[in-house]
Amino acid sequence: MQTNAIQIDSRLPQVGVTIFSVMSALAQEKGAVNLGQGFPDFPCDPALPQAVTEAMQAGRNQYPPMPGVAELRTAIAAKIARLYGREYCAQQEITVTAGATQAILSVILCAVRAQDEVIIIEPAYDSYAPALQLAGAVIKTVQMTVDAQGYHVPWDTVAHSISAKTRMLIINSPHNPTGSILRAADMQRLSDLLAGSDILLLSDEVYEHMVYDGQAHESAARWPELARRAFIVSSFGKTYHVTGWKVGYVAAPAALSAEFRKVHQYNVFTVNAPMQYGLAAYMADPAPYLQLPAFYQRKRDLFRAGLAKTRFEILPADGTYFQCVKYSAISDILELDFAKWLTTEIGVAAIPVSAFYQAPQESGIVRFCFAKQDATLELALERLARI
Repeated sequence: MQTNAIQIDSRLPQVGVTIFSVMSALAQEKGAVNLGQGFPDFPCDPALPQAVTEAMQAGRNQYPPMPGVAELRTAIAAKIARLYGREYCAQQEITVTAGATQAILSVILCAVRAQDEVIIIEPAYDSYAPALQLAGAVIKTVQMTVDAQGYHVPWDTVAHSISAKTRMLIINSPHNPTGSILRAADMQRLSDLLAGSDILLLSDEVYEHMVYDGQAHESAARWPELARRAFIVSSFGKTYHVTGWKVGYVAAPAALSAEFRKVHQYNVFTVNAPMQYGLAAYMADPAPYLQLPAFYQRKRDLFRAGLAKTRFEILPADGTYFQCVKYSAISDILELDFAKWLTTEIGVAAIPVSAFYQAPQESGIVRFCFAKQDATLELALERLARI
């Protein structure tokens, strides 16, 4: 065994194995129902892989254009215009990415310099902070408030966090991990805060098609003051139940897209060609994404009805495929310890919401994923009801 391996001065010294990997490994070890990591346990529409197969058989197997296959970018631009009323130039303002996480990293690397301040709203998806650390940014965090009506962004606190050094603000709606959404009043307040500044916006909208109870997704594309400064990120993996494909996109004004592509081309250069052609063909029918809210709302309602028979306190879930619950009636131990106990002793894996903060924040809340087959959810609910 080699004992004198060269050591690296880590650029991410605080980063270890993600909580998702830890809890998924524990779930597998204990034979638990895994409601932790956010991916479906059911297949996608067979028509989608068939479209990819047809693209492969048609010889679409070489490098596609760096910003993405033209047909797919055109389909993306048409979808945004149809849903949110904003026209993006498919040639200059839409870029296909190797998933949303690569898009987020490339946005940050193209736009943020060392010592620039960037505001993130916590709890936050766990890729934001490491990407900002790689860029040398100064991270300023604002914590959402939580009550019986769910999680809320304290916009006054956001306003007080903005300084002359603020380069970017990152928002995420529908929000992972809380399941909350930004409404029109939130977007208007954000527009007012950023008006007259050169602050950029990274709008993570990967769950854009999972908004419930007849509410609308308030994309940054809908709001002129936001759209002109926004990199909007979305994900085909979330929308079409193919998270392992790792295909997403960024929509941004031409000048911002040009800078984004400078990083993108030296990061991944381009994205899997057959899947791009397959997705373009599949998007000709808007029904799959238009029907997605009803599809997941039924699962959400099934899961919430079952949780109502348990000792958990159910928080609102207006979007995404995540459900947060308080467990104060069950235990007062730390969230990570509770999640491990739940996995080991009860046989259901969850994610502690405390894992989505830079500094420890304990609220006695864990997150479940309901993007599962009904049988999976029912088994999990049966076990949770025993507590």
